[in-house]
Amino acid sequence: MDIFSLSSSSTLVHYSNTFSTSSLAGKHHPATTTTTIISTPSFMVASKSSQDYNSPYNPNTASTSLRRPASNKPLKTSTSHSSQAPQNPLKQFVTPQTTTPSNDTLSNKLWLSSKLSPPPPPPPSPFPPFQEENEIIDDDGEGFESSEKQMEFREKGKIFVGNLPHWIKKTEVAEFFRQFGPIKNVIIIKGHDDVERNMGFGFVMYDGHTAEKAAMKAVEFDGVEFHGRVLTVKLDNGRRMKGKSSERSRWVEGHKEDGEEGYRSKWHEEREGSRGEFRKVLDSQPENWQAVVRAFERIKKPSRKEFGLMVNYYARRGDMHRARETFEKMRARGIEPTLHVYTNLIHAYAVGRDMEEALSCVRKMRDEGIELSLVTYSILVGGFAKTGNVEASDLWFKEAKERLTALNAIIYGNIIYAYCQTCNMDRAEALVREMEEEGIDAPIDIYHTMMDGYTMIQNEDKCLMVFDRLKECGFTPSIVTYGCLINLYTKMRKVSKALEVSDMMKRAGIKHNMKTYSMLINGFISLKDWANAFSIFEDVIKDGLKPDVILYNNIIRAFCGMGNMERAIRTVEEMKKERRRPSSRTFMPIIHSLARAGEMRRALDVFDMMRRSGCIPTVHTYNALILGLVEKRQMEKAVRILDEMLVGGISPNEHTYTTIMNGYASLGDTGKAFEYFSKVKNDGLELDVYTYEALLKACCKSGRMQSALAVTKEMKAQNIPRNTFIYNILIDGWARRGDVWEAADLMQQMRQEGVQPDIHTYTSFINACCKAGDMLRAMKTIKEMEAVGVKPNVKTYTTLIHGWSRASLPEKALKCFEAMKKAGLKADKAVYHCLMTSLLSRATVAEDYIYTGILQLCEEMVECGLTVDMGTAVHWSKCLRKIERTGGGITEALQKTFPPDWNSHNTLNAISDISDRDDRLDENDYDDSPFHNGDTDGEDDANFDERFKF
Repeated sequence: MDIFSLSSSSTLVHYSNTFSTSSLAGKHHPATTTTTIISTPSFMVASKSSQDYNSPYNPNTASTSLRRPASNKPLKTSTSHSSQAPQNPLKQFVTPQTTTPSNDTLSNKLWLSSKLSPPPPPPPSPFPPFQEENEIIDDDGEGFESSEKQMEFREKGKIFVGNLPHWIKKTEVAEFFRQFGPIKNVIIIKGHDDVERNMGFGFVMYDGHTAEKAAMKAVEFDGVEFHGRVLTVKLDNGRRMKGKSSERSRWVEGHKEDGEEGYRSKWHEEREGSRGEFRKVLDSQPENWQAVVRAFERIKKPSRKEFGLMVNYYARRGDMHRARETFEKMRARGIEPTLHVYTNLIHAYAVGRDMEEALSCVRKMRDEGIELSLVTYSILVGGFAKTGNVEASDLWFKEAKERLTALNAIIYGNIIYAYCQTCNMDRAEALVREMEEEGIDAPIDIYHTMMDGYTMIQNEDKCLMVFDRLKECGFTPSIVTYGCLINLYTKMRKVSKALEVSDMMKRAGIKHNMKTYSMLINGFISLKDWANAFSIFEDVIKDGLKPDVILYNNIIRAFCGMGNMERAIRTVEEMKKERRRPSSRTFMPIIHSLARAGEMRRALDVFDMMRRSGCIPTVHTYNALILGLVEKRQMEKAVRILDEMLVGGISPNEHTYTTIMNGYASLGDTGKAFEYFSKVKNDGLELDVYTYEALLKACCKSGRMQSALAVTKEMKAQNIPRNTFIYNILIDGWARRGDVWEAADLMQQMRQEGVQPDIHTYTSFINACCKAGDMLRAMKTIKEMEAVGVKPNVKTYTTLIHGWSRASLPEKALKCFEAMKKAGLKADKAVYHCLMTSLLSRATVAEDYIYTGILQLCEEMVECGLTVDMGTAVHWSKCLRKIERTGGGITEALQKTFPPDWNSHNTLNAISDISDRDDRLDENDYDDSPFHNGDTDGEDDANFDERFKF
């Protein structure tokens, strides 16, 4: 109430009542009347201005010779006026124009009020502002109206600084003017085109209760030299803001000065036109990023809104680097980011899966006092969910619950997705229940997320339950809904049910898209049903869909799986004709299949074709080459590929070294395996269970079981638990040495740790029993297997047959053979080799069942088309010489299984030095065929050596 202290309360009341009556009599709009009454306190302040003005300019405290700019009117803005201002401050600048009061109403009343509260006598002549005060109260009162608005834009403690160097920065200006008082802000007006240079003027705003006094002191230094320039320092009169506000008000109301509609300045027209074009391109051509960028660059001076839209555009594309670049450009122009802009930048990092940078943005927001919104929390929860960091997702979700009053379905959907991706469906179900208890309706996306989670754990019942509940809640199943069911059945290898879902889709009028077709093709490929896979591909063509890169890659996988490499390569050419650019994944199955088949020349040709297609070889491409060579046990060539990787600047990963280690492990070269294990550790790569598996294979293959125990201790130190495969390798290692007690101890440890033995575990333990001659324990293990529901396979029966043969009990071996056939298992070469060798070794004993067994085995081998290699034929013929020296029925039957060129050889004299093969199964893994003569792919050795010669 201090602003009314110069006049009595009765005078003010009388003035207000009189003005209101006159306004109503003159039929002014009520808004006009209210606006004028609100401006009355400002007038009362104007009448006091002379006293306020004299106090800081007392001749005792300031020099009377100091020149003052004519525009510096010492007017104060009423606090009551600001508190009573309408919500749209632009309206008060338009109203006087629409209903201009006549001279008999507004002007005369203002003139009367000036007489009731006359200003004090003017100060001496050196102060020109008092002459302007007299100019205010001229004939029609227009000068006072101008002064009144000038007061509205006048800020306490704000000064105008002109003639600044164009290169000057805010810090230098703030450092100079800080000597007069604390500074609130410094504004340097920058150019429209070159933001690095200013326009040569700016404003300084002082802070605190001494702001006005500090501004007055700063004005005394008008004309001071500053970096080679003579500064102009004035009190800000609000002229610039008044002009901009007046122009903006006319623009908002849609009036020009001449009465025409649609008023806009030329600069605003150009700027608004480019802004509108930018938004139009952003909405109509979001995929054409070049057009969007060009439209943005045409905006001469983008505002915070345009910068925010551009950051959001890059965020949706996952281009976090350009989003950050746009963000920094905005800050370089002096535009401070808001919560919306920060959220868009965090979204860009979340889409790009760089959550460390997203968290740095969050820290910056909090440093600037900007609180996170629900959208920001949702982005953080979803970003960590996509990176598989469910702990971080849950942490941000809990913080959102603590700080926000209410959550929505989006943030619940993100945290549910995080737990579904980690297969923690119990927690996901609890979150769905919690969401429903909060009164939040689950959208259809959450139903799809839950169905996808149950698909990952292959829980068919609950997935179908969610599907039925979706329909009960009134949702119409979409292509995504049916796609979840198709994905479930293809992963469970129930492709027939997936086809039923496909028929259900067609009946509902929903057509397949590329994803559903790809799922069906993958399902048939997993079953190695190549015909149906190609049939689905034909359906894609019939539906008029153009296959994408993923679908082409699946078809190439199918051709490679069936061994038709020519069609696979032709499919790559078809991709190029359809302008589908092949990726490195396109060539990987071709390269791997050719390398695995030992056709290294063709594999390298495809490797070169991949490079010519513009695909840069990745570590996975090289791994495919190395894996194919390792499976053929061509370790020297595999190491040369590894050297080429290093020359090409591609760093091997854990899988590369693990594959090399597996190759040396299969050869029993423990030294080389440990050498590459050390490289994994030295390169800082992650040591996982697969790496230790390869190392243990090398130790067990070479019989170094103490080294294997040391490896298991290191695994325990690295907190890597032993799984079934690790135990299988260890038990198989002890079985090779015939140490049944150590193998039995490992079986006991498995049960204690809750690791379930599988068929390979039992087979390895049975092998240990057979090596130790403990056939009773071996048969007891067979019964134990059947009790827990593990059925013996061909390898298990082969191990038993070999055990009984070593125990010189061929009749028991024959019984195992008959039991295997009753179980519906088909004998392989290893079974026939083992059983025939056992019977031939006991054929000198004249027993009928042995002769009968030999003849029966020969007949079955002929029916199956099995032919032994030359070494096995020589060994069996030596046994025949002891049974039938001059030939007979057994000799005639057995020779039918010999190689076709057996009779052309000089029989035993040519190859009589071939060693006995009774223990062949002991010397090889059960995966190796006893009839295998070794690798004979040396036709490409010269070509390979030439290609990889360093």
